[in-house]
Amino acid sequence: QVQLVESGGGSVQAGGSLRLSCVASGYTATRYCMGWFRQIPGKRREGVAAIARDGSTIYADSVKGRFTISKDDAKNTLYLQMNTLKPEDTTKYYCAASTWPTCSAGPRSADYVYWGQGTQVTVSS
Repeated sequence: QVQLVESGGGSVQAGGSLRLSCVASGYTATRYCMGWFRQIPGKRREGVAAIARDGSTIYADSVKGRFTISKDDAKNTLYLQMNTLKPEDTTKYYCAASTWPTCSAGPRSADYVYWGQGTQVTVSS
């Protein structure tokens, strides 16, 4: 049974930083594309960043230059380093795992099979 457990969310002031973590069990993160998504109220789930098996990454335009996705294969853990946070980054963030080694452009939520429960990020102005 695949489980993804996120942590690292919290409350920060604008301009601050947070690092999200996602520990995977029952799933080998090294083999597949994994990503981070966020749920904007009133909108569909937005792809934030993704990392493929070969380490290549993609980012949403809204976070390029501020967020960095990475993974630690030994720990089977996915990370999202978020710097220069803005109030509009406030929402719940979800870790997701696909069954493909490469990541689709976007990233697109439909391409991901497994999802974590999410971790809340709140940025105050």
